[in-house]
Amino acid sequence: MELELLENIRSFGPDRFINRELSWLAFANRLVDLIEDCSVPLLERTKFLAIVFQGFDEFFQVRVAGLKDQLASNNRLRSPDGLNPREQLQAVKAEMDRVLARISALWPLLRSSLENEGIAIVEYSQLTEDELSYLNKYFVEDVYPILTPLAVDPSHPFPYISNLSLNLVVKVYGGAEDELRVARVKVPPLVPRFIQLLGSHRYVALEEVISAHAQLLFPGMSIGSRHFFRVTRNADLILEEGEADDLLLLVESELRRRRFGRAVRLEIDALAESDIVTLLIEELDLHPDDVYPMTIPIALDGLWSFYALDRPELKSEAAPLVPSPMIVGETGEVADIFSVLTERDVLVHHPYESFSASVEQFIAQAADDPDVLAIKQTLYRTSGDSTIVESLVRAAEQGKQVAVLVEVKARFDELANINWARKLEEAGVHVVYGLVGLKTHLKAALVVRKEGSQLKRYFHLGTGNYNAKTARSYEDFGLLSADPEMGADLTEVFNMLTGFSAKTHYLRLVLAPSELRNFLTMKIHEQSRLGAQGSIVIKVNGLVDPEMVDELYLASQSGVRIDLIVRGICSLRPGLPGLSETISVKSIVGSVLEHSRIYCFGGIDDAQCEVYLASADLMSRNLDRRVEALFPIEDEVAKRSVLETINLELMDDTRSWKLSGEGQWRRVPTTTGVHAQRRLAELALERTKASFVRRKSAGA
Repeated sequence: MELELLENIRSFGPDRFINRELSWLAFANRLVDLIEDCSVPLLERTKFLAIVFQGFDEFFQVRVAGLKDQLASNNRLRSPDGLNPREQLQAVKAEMDRVLARISALWPLLRSSLENEGIAIVEYSQLTEDELSYLNKYFVEDVYPILTPLAVDPSHPFPYISNLSLNLVVKVYGGAEDELRVARVKVPPLVPRFIQLLGSHRYVALEEVISAHAQLLFPGMSIGSRHFFRVTRNADLILEEGEADDLLLLVESELRRRRFGRAVRLEIDALAESDIVTLLIEELDLHPDDVYPMTIPIALDGLWSFYALDRPELKSEAAPLVPSPMIVGETGEVADIFSVLTERDVLVHHPYESFSASVEQFIAQAADDPDVLAIKQTLYRTSGDSTIVESLVRAAEQGKQVAVLVEVKARFDELANINWARKLEEAGVHVVYGLVGLKTHLKAALVVRKEGSQLKRYFHLGTGNYNAKTARSYEDFGLLSADPEMGADLTEVFNMLTGFSAKTHYLRLVLAPSELRNFLTMKIHEQSRLGAQGSIVIKVNGLVDPEMVDELYLASQSGVRIDLIVRGICSLRPGLPGLSETISVKSIVGSVLEHSRIYCFGGIDDAQCEVYLASADLMSRNLDRRVEALFPIEDEVAKRSVLETINLELMDDTRSWKLSGEGQWRRVPTTTGVHAQRRLAELALERTKASFVRRKSAGA
């Protein structure tokens, strides 16, 4: 019977999958929906526009660059949805043009709304005499000395254009025959992108100031047209790890090479003359389809500076960042976490519950506790304001055994991770740089403590990174526990990460790449055998692995109800007759970035429902090319908390979109007004207040 169903699924052919790249662009479109939504606070809309442009940069540096590499190597491999590299690039170009058209139409409206709130992004031609005088002085003193105009002529070859740098190209006339020349000026990245005028709330773009003062850069010459452009290059690391003697040196070498990656996109002022565009296309070895004429400012990720303004009334109300009520003492301070974990597991939900008052405190208390003998931890991405690295350094200086796996292949965080690793090494921490051929993506910390004549293990497992900055805006779960079996598993896992081990099976943890794919397949099959009584609820950031998509189709054909919450890219087509009739897919996009990975098997209102958290999405890279961990949530209080979150997100009709079988995402109309993120923040605050009341009453 299963074989017949599988054959039926395959009979749908490549059409049963949505293209991965187009699905990501659909996610960008959902963000644009929020920028259009006037019910979203104004600076939140501005932030979403900055996020969209950051996403475009990474999309071209990695995904488009990969497709262009396939095309250049004459790779005829087709994506699961049946498109070859050329067809995917053409589809991406068409969809990018549509998204940019939406943004171009929105930009004047957003600027007008900002101006109505006293935040004016003005053009140079709109400046007052006093502002012009101020900017002239600012340019001469703070910008001009930094600039380096580079000529392009027979004695000056076309300069190298660094990745994502904003540039001014200038036509210059001069000499005995009034000869036309071209020059390039790089806009300095360390100068604020938007310059505040005379302490007011009026701002002008740095590149416009440079353009207006071009005559100072080319004295005695006549200045012609001036246009802005930016080049995006292939920035994905290609590591031949099998031939590497030193992974750290290999990554550093590849980071240097990244600066010289092949150009994959040219953004340029839409008014630029054709001869300038042709020159850049030829010199950068681009195709005309790689050119994106911009009618709006280039690189609007600079809008983050406006989100940083102290205008709380123009932002969504931040999560209260309350401490978890389970680890707060009677007077409000963080309790002895080891004593708490001896009694019960603690599940923390960020950003609604404080990362610093839970995870960072766990590591800090371990560092300072004289009974703690060892700390072992993975670091995939961390942040400059995190106290975790300082705590690990302090622990090592006190003679504790400290071992840290720093994943130096974490995309776009490689340099920061190398710097963290060296700081830890200098303090005497045992540092490992990841495994050959795999990225270590699991988030785990293990503490070994001597209690009487015994050694006891305490640990943290999470769905998100040990990053204090993102923990304030990313939604993630973390489990603090002293469960002996999972603690023993983590001991084996760290031995595998830092030494030599062929162990693949653990008591409670499920690891990728050894077991996770088979485990999830087994759980899906268990629900399939229940038919219409079966239930699967999964929340992930991405669902693109073809085998897992087919397994979910197979379960749907057995009648299993499947609810998927996928924030970003999704290749599965829900609700198609004969294929996925019992599957629904929704996406929640809001001020908090949905990031946790949750796997529920069995009805979420059923006490027998199995709940797991994980570091892994349903993507081939997570299942096959990364070290990931899935772990069970069995404590009843913790389990109820996860299921409460899932229920709220399934009911959300304020910041939700539903995916159709045709691959279209449509905004869910607001009927009941459930705002999951807002309600979760309220619940965290209510629980903490209730805990204080109970403690105060007990003390009285």
